[in-house]
Amino acid sequence: MCGIVAYVGKQQASPILLKGLQRLEYRGYDSAGICLNQNESFVVHKTAGKVSDLQKLVDAGIHEGTIGIGHTRWATHGEPNDRNAHPHVSFHKRLVIVHNGIIENFSALKVRLQSKGVDFVSDTDTEVLVNFIEDIMLEENLPFDEAVRVALNEVHGAYAIVVMDTQEPRKLVAARKGSPLVLGVGIGEFFFASDASPIIEYTKKVVYLNDSEMVVCDDHHFIVKTIQNEVKTAKIQEIEMELEAIEKGGYDSFMLKEIFEQPRAITDSLRGRLDLHGGTIKMAGLEEYRAKFLNANRIIIIACGTSWHAGLVGEYLIEEFARIPVEVEYASEFRYRDPVINQNDVVIAISQSGETADTLAAIDLAKQRGATIFGICNVIGASIPRATHAGAYTHAGPEIGVASTKAFTAQVSLLTMISIWLGKEKGNLSQTETLSLMTELEQIPSKIEECLKVNALVEEISAKIKDSTNALYLGRGYLFPVALEGALKLKEISYIHAEGYPAAEMKHGPIALIDEAMPVIVVAPKGAQYDKLVSNIQEVKARKGNVIAIVTEGDTEVKALADYIIEIPDAPDPLLPLLTVVPLQLLSYHIAVMRGCNVDQPRNLAKSVTVE
Repeated sequence: MCGIVAYVGKQQASPILLKGLQRLEYRGYDSAGICLNQNESFVVHKTAGKVSDLQKLVDAGIHEGTIGIGHTRWATHGEPNDRNAHPHVSFHKRLVIVHNGIIENFSALKVRLQSKGVDFVSDTDTEVLVNFIEDIMLEENLPFDEAVRVALNEVHGAYAIVVMDTQEPRKLVAARKGSPLVLGVGIGEFFFASDASPIIEYTKKVVYLNDSEMVVCDDHHFIVKTIQNEVKTAKIQEIEMELEAIEKGGYDSFMLKEIFEQPRAITDSLRGRLDLHGGTIKMAGLEEYRAKFLNANRIIIIACGTSWHAGLVGEYLIEEFARIPVEVEYASEFRYRDPVINQNDVVIAISQSGETADTLAAIDLAKQRGATIFGICNVIGASIPRATHAGAYTHAGPEIGVASTKAFTAQVSLLTMISIWLGKEKGNLSQTETLSLMTELEQIPSKIEECLKVNALVEEISAKIKDSTNALYLGRGYLFPVALEGALKLKEISYIHAEGYPAAEMKHGPIALIDEAMPVIVVAPKGAQYDKLVSNIQEVKARKGNVIAIVTEGDTEVKALADYIIEIPDAPDPLLPLLTVVPLQLLSYHIAVMRGCNVDQPRNLAKSVTVE
């Protein structure tokens, strides 16, 4: 991990590479570098730190050249420092590489190369890979693109790579397996990137590479083939994304922009699917696998992080509306625990990026055992939509902030529609109940607009608790996953330790932590378990806890108990997660800003987790 950019054409490569790396900063990284191929020799600039640090190095050195590669690294093998930063040059100086992923058999390859006299200057698996390719090229007298192909048949693990050769100074070779890579097709120029964001400024024509595919290109031509040497017909697609979508648009950060984009994101997620006039929900993937869904013995939801929290909301929704048993699994555990799966199971895989390595591996396992796989994803052309039998895009638009916000509410919106559809089709929801839920769901974007009006109040509350070292989030029923998500957001971007709990579980441990220094955030709008939540708040106050409560407009009972209240519009219980999460996102955001944290690029985190 984490970001790759490459260019060959007539333009100066350095500005394109640096701007591309800036576009990829949202993915999270700890070092950056570029390499230009100049007159059959490599000029490398790389450093631990940010792209802005790299820019200073480039400005101070030689940076002309019309072919080059760039990289932002999220450390896996070796600590983040200058020598472990990419790109990596081979021992005999013939090749240079950038690489996302992990080469699992790098240790054995390294020993093999060291026995041949190859010395290494970094701790990375990537330097082993480039030396392995060079060794094959020199020993077998192969063209460098063929040496790349042969080498990739002997390595184990995940990779997206771009390689250059000093002896073929107008050629790039790229390949992927388990880590995303996109080819941008221009006129007399080509681009590679980990996603489309660095490319859209120059061309909207792209080729999404599949696993075990590679590209060989120069200024004018490209060819796609498998690492088994089977030539493929490239499918050139048009990017729908606009450049404005990946700019801050006047906001101080991408995260704040994306929090405020949620009304539009949910509207786009519902558009064309929520048919109030016909009283139906239209989703092609559901209709295509209608019998599988309606006859499913159970539904298994697999996801990681925030998407897992969305899946928990989906469990409550599907079981209440459709009466189908649901299990929600961490993809990282699911893939290793030999789960019981059969042909009557439906697996819903959720991922914002569509490239989450653990989720992809879990999909592969479930497919092998005969399950039907339905994907929920935000990124068109990503790996998960291509790996599943059917699915639906959230249409939330590019999410640049590492801490997910609008992706969560868009995922929950899709799960809500799926649940209502299942409930109606299975006869558990009447037409009247279906239409009522659909009408309420259609009003959610405007209600989130109302939720966003508490921003100034949340900022004031944030100032009161920003120096806390721990926080506890409580919720019941549909709002327990919201408590988990709120705690995760605080941890991710402010680095305050926080835990989410079902409110009733507070007495089984966390209550021991409560004192006047502990903020307790309680998600307590009017609903089925409101009275129980009031009792939980009283228990916190009896121990001098500092209570911040999310309540329904006009609430008086919790207001009399809590230290601070944040009001939201009323909504049916199943739709409350979409509203209650918004103040929690704002709370985390303001606390992080006040603590001087980088909300868009929190430390140690990556947006797209493409390795285990």
